[in-house]
Amino acid sequence: MGLWVAIIIIVFVTGSIFSLRINPREKAIGIMRDKARQMSLHPRLVPAPEWTKIPKMTETRVSMVAFYSILLPQATMPLMRACVENNQLVVVNGSDKFQHLQVDLKGIYAVEMQSNYVGLYWDEDADIHATQLEQMKSYLVSLAEI
Repeated sequence: MGLWVAIIIIVFVTGSIFSLRINPREKAIGIMRDKARQMSLHPRLVPAPEWTKIPKMTETRVSMVAFYSILLPQATMPLMRACVENNQLVVVNGSDKFQHLQVDLKGIYAVEMQSNYVGLYWDEDADIHATQLEQMKSYLVSLAEI
């Protein structure tokens, strides 16, 4: 009887230890977000806006999507919202000068520009190892300069 109790306790403790392990995907995303913060990018997880056409999780629940932005305190930019189709911007709202602008980044759903920030909605799983964060930041800065 005592042996069975000891085996059950060992199995329970072993299971608890394995359940405490961090998911490797979540760890990589956390490292990527920290790296983005060090580069002055502001990563957030936000509900997907309807204009981005990101599919809903269910009929009543919107999907959560990563939004990485840069803040430009001295800038005064016009409102612009654009979806990415075939690696080009398709302006939904705002200036047409951004229409058909090339986007050479993986996993980008949409780009949003407001008075003092430029950001993009993207699929973090498309670049789990953070290889395109520098390109992303330079692309956002170049959009702000147009």
